[in-house]
Amino acid sequence: MKQYLGYVLSGGLLIALVALAAIGVFHSDRLQSFTSHPVGIMGTDTALTVVVRAGETSVARSALEAAEKTLREMEARASWRMADSEIAHLNAAPAAKIVPLSVETLVMLRLARDAADATGGAFDVTCRPMIELWKASAQQGSPPTHQQLTAARATSSWDQIILGPAGAEKTTDTACVDLGGIAKGFAADRSAEAMMRLGVSGGLVAVGGEIRCFGRHDGRQDGWRIGIRNPFDPNSPAMLATLKLAGGGVSTSGNYFRFVEIQGRRYSHIIDPRAGDNCGATADAVPSVTVVAPDSTTADIWATALSVLGLAGLKRLPAGVEAMIVTGGPAGHQQHSSEGFGKLLADENKGM
Repeated sequence: MKQYLGYVLSGGLLIALVALAAIGVFHSDRLQSFTSHPVGIMGTDTALTVVVRAGETSVARSALEAAEKTLREMEARASWRMADSEIAHLNAAPAAKIVPLSVETLVMLRLARDAADATGGAFDVTCRPMIELWKASAQQGSPPTHQQLTAARATSSWDQIILGPAGAEKTTDTACVDLGGIAKGFAADRSAEAMMRLGVSGGLVAVGGEIRCFGRHDGRQDGWRIGIRNPFDPNSPAMLATLKLAGGGVSTSGNYFRFVEIQGRRYSHIIDPRAGDNCGATADAVPSVTVVAPDSTTADIWATALSVLGLAGLKRLPAGVEAMIVTGGPAGHQQHSSEGFGKLLADENKGM
């Protein structure tokens, strides 16, 4: 058995700091940890860890099963890629048709709509047509024009979607949503809640760049340790920083694993959904953003929003949310943090 140490978090990539056994990562006199790595969830790496009292093997297995089931259920509702998902049905529906939606999907959509207001439009799940335009342009080998992006933006917006008590209705055929900036965080939260309901002592859910942790770790450390990769050397074992958290959500968004390449230039997968001169522009000025929040949903939303807003977005962070933004390039970079972010760093990073 190898002792559990923590996780490495980055935009779209999660790797354990040490090799993890499939089951029973560590033992102590009072607590025992179990970890699983389910595959085929939301197109990314996934890790689930539960901490139980020694001997509660059946509780641990039930918690891991419940957590994985929850993740797969959330994906089946929210994925635009799955033809039979609720979101796919909504996107394909004609105007004036009420599409029935589950409570969970409606909650996600309402949170996303509220986030569009809170972030000044920097986070907007209705910008799917612009994302599709960028993908098509990459295949054609030429970036989209501002005129094309503005036209794509006009085909879908929150003004064209009505959320009702049991479903949603579009006012135009072209309106559509992409919950990629919230679904993983939301699923991580719900998965962690599934663990909590079974009475585990602690747990961690990691879905790509989104983490939700809670409760006890291992009886020897006073927090979950989460490493943040250097966006300019993401394969290096040396971390840019290490967080130590008692619980909450963490999200890192960056342009170093997910991007499109056109004419030899890389463009971030995150775009500015706001109307104006930068409409549809990719968020290339911010190589990495890490957000810590009370829950993974909030962290997920603000990691995307800060990628668009840049340093000015730090002033918009709601109470209880902290962030670090990395700017610059391989030859020299800077780290900019909200006032309380430094308090979340592990002892070896306190001088940052």
